[in-house]
Amino acid sequence: MSREQQAVARARKAFETGRSRPLEYRIIQLKNLQRLFIEREKDISDAIKKDLNKSEVGTQLFETLGLEGEINLAIRKLKEWAAPRPVEKNLLTLSDTVYIQPEPLGLVLIIGAWNYPWAVTIQPLIGAIAAGNAAVVKPSEVCVHTAKVMEDLLPLYIDKELYPVVTGGVAETQELLRQRFDYIFYTGNGTVGKVIMEAAAKHLTPVTLELGGKSPCYIDKNCDISIACRRITWGKYTNCGQTCIAPDYILCDPSIQDRVIEEVKKSIKDFYTENPKTCPDYGRIINQRHFKRIMALVGDSTVAAGGDGDESDCFIAPTVLRDVKPDAKVMQEEIFGPILPILPVSGLDEAIKFINKGEKPLALYVFSADEKVISRMRDETSSGGFLANDCLVHFSVSSLPFGGVGNSGMGCYHGKFSFDQLSHLRGCLIKKLKMEGVNNMRYPPHTPKKLGWARFFFLTTFDLGWAGRMLLLALMAVVAAFVLQKYLR
Repeated sequence: MSREQQAVARARKAFETGRSRPLEYRIIQLKNLQRLFIEREKDISDAIKKDLNKSEVGTQLFETLGLEGEINLAIRKLKEWAAPRPVEKNLLTLSDTVYIQPEPLGLVLIIGAWNYPWAVTIQPLIGAIAAGNAAVVKPSEVCVHTAKVMEDLLPLYIDKELYPVVTGGVAETQELLRQRFDYIFYTGNGTVGKVIMEAAAKHLTPVTLELGGKSPCYIDKNCDISIACRRITWGKYTNCGQTCIAPDYILCDPSIQDRVIEEVKKSIKDFYTENPKTCPDYGRIINQRHFKRIMALVGDSTVAAGGDGDESDCFIAPTVLRDVKPDAKVMQEEIFGPILPILPVSGLDEAIKFINKGEKPLALYVFSADEKVISRMRDETSSGGFLANDCLVHFSVSSLPFGGVGNSGMGCYHGKFSFDQLSHLRGCLIKKLKMEGVNNMRYPPHTPKKLGWARFFFLTTFDLGWAGRMLLLALMAVVAAFVLQKYLR
C-alpha cells in the first residue's frame, strides 16, 4: 500500500470513529490550528521568504491574518451554522418538524496552490474541520520550503489521523486522485482543474475548483485616475503579480493612457522605491520556469515601464505595456506575474464587449465615480466576483462567497460558505403517526375532489411566527376534520 493510500485509509477510519462530529472536538481542532499561527509565526514566514521572497509582515498580512480571522469566525458561529435550519412549510406539513440538518460529507481532499500557500490551503481546511469532516491536505510541491513546514507542523497541532498532510509532486497527486474521496477542493489553474474533475468523475465525487483567468480592470476617464492607479498598482504587483485575482489588464480610453502609465509608474516608485529589486516588500517569481514563461509574454508589445529581469534571482521588474493589441501574446493566457498591459478602448460599450468575448474571469474591476457605469459593468458582464474602485479586498470579506464561474471555477468558500460547501445539507421531515385520515387525499382511488383538496394543502405555504403557526394549526385541524367527515370517506 502506497504512502498516499495509507494516509487516505487512516483518515477514513478516523472519520468513521465519529470523533470529528462533536462540535466541541471541532472547536478544539480550530483553536489548536489558531495556536499554530501564533506560536510558529517565524517558521512560517522564514519558509515563505525562501519560496516567494515575502517579508515577515507581508506573510502575516496576506497569509495568516485572514486565516486567524476565519478561525475566529468559525469558532464563534459554529453552533449556529451546525444547528437545524427551519424551513417554510405547506398546510400538509404544518404540524410536522421540517428542517435542514448540516452533516459532514466525510473525507475531503484539499489540493493547495503555491502563490499563497498557507491562505489557499488552510482556508478550506478550516471549513472542512468546522463541518466535521476528515481531510487529506496536499500542499503545492512548487513551494518546497512551505510544504515541508506544513508537513512538519500541522500534525503537531491538529489530529494527524483525521487531517494528514501528504507532500510530493505530480505522481503523488495522481495517486491521491485514484483514491475515493467524498469531496475534492482544488486551487490552481484550469488545465489541472480539468484533470481533477476527470478523476473525480470516476467516483462521482463533487468538486470545488478555484481557478483564475484574465481579470479585467476598466478605468472610466472621468474618475480620480491618481487614486485608481494607486489601488490598481497595489493589486497588480502584490506578491509579484502572482495572485489569482490580480488585475490582469487595463481597459481605458486612449485619451487617458499616458496619464494612467505615469500614475502607475509613480505608485510603483512609492511602493517599491527606485529599485524594486532591493525592496524587501517586492517579491520574486516562484521559479525559473515561470520566469521564462512570463518574460516571453512581453516580446511583441511596447514596454512603457520596467521590462527588465534577472533569471538567476527570479526577479521581474514591475512592468507596464502600452497600446497592447488583443492578439498580443500577453493577452492569450493569464499572466500571473508583474506585467500590466493597457488596451485602449473607445468607452464603456467597447470595454463590455471585449470582456464578454473572453472567458468569465475570477474577478472584474471597474473604477468610476458614476453609479451608472458601475451598474452597467456589473449587470452586462459575468465574473466570479465584482469590485468597484478597489482591487483584491473582496477576498478578505468572509460574508461574501469567493469562487469562480465558468472557466474561472465552480463552487465557493469563505466563512459560512466554506461550512456549507463542505457539508451535506440534509433535508429532514419528522411526522407523527396521527391524522392519517388527511392522507386519504393522496391514496387511491384518485378522484377530482381529492385532487382539489390536495392542491389546497400542497400549494398553500406559510412562513409565520409562533402565534401565526398556532392559529394555522387550529385552522388546519378544523379543515382536516371537515375533510374527513364530508369528502374523504
